[in-house]
Amino acid sequence: MASVDRPEGRGESTSPVADPAAHPAPASVREPEPEELPFFVYGTLRPGEVNHDLFLRGRTAAEEPARLPDAALYEGPGYPYAVDRPGSAIAGELIVPAPGAYGELLVALDLLEEYGGPGHPGNIYDRIAREALRPDGTPVRAWVYLAAPPLAHRLAGSGTQIPGGDWLRR
Repeated sequence: MASVDRPEGRGESTSPVADPAAHPAPASVREPEPEELPFFVYGTLRPGEVNHDLFLRGRTAAEEPARLPDAALYEGPGYPYAVDRPGSAIAGELIVPAPGAYGELLVALDLLEEYGGPGHPGNIYDRIAREALRPDGTPVRAWVYLAAPPLAHRLAGSGTQIPGGDWLRR
């Protein structure tokens, strides 16, 4: 099966956001402040990958291996997409933002992942709170970016799944 690309004209950025607060949404359209959760990352934000260095270096307090149950990983054009899939799991890392870095990091990652807010029709990924598992099996509630429903549907029909759910071992 062929990989499914992002909608035409869109692509994951590999350059950091210089000043994510420079273009805040008007107060009338801002979503409520999200809960400060760690992030579960599974692709180019993992240690050793390009976006980890650009977006996370110096902004984390802790990084540890983890798995995301009930999810599958699909090839994208240079980065993966995670989708809901009962019975599967994907490998990644739990990233805990450094003190004082949470808000800036959340804005930067939302921009990178083309997440405009809950239910936004232009979302490529949706930011969802899910339980990830530490190596000892301890569950940790974390933010994860999953392919938005229209893209997830296309991936299920014609995408290329990454065997074993590990972007680094593809």
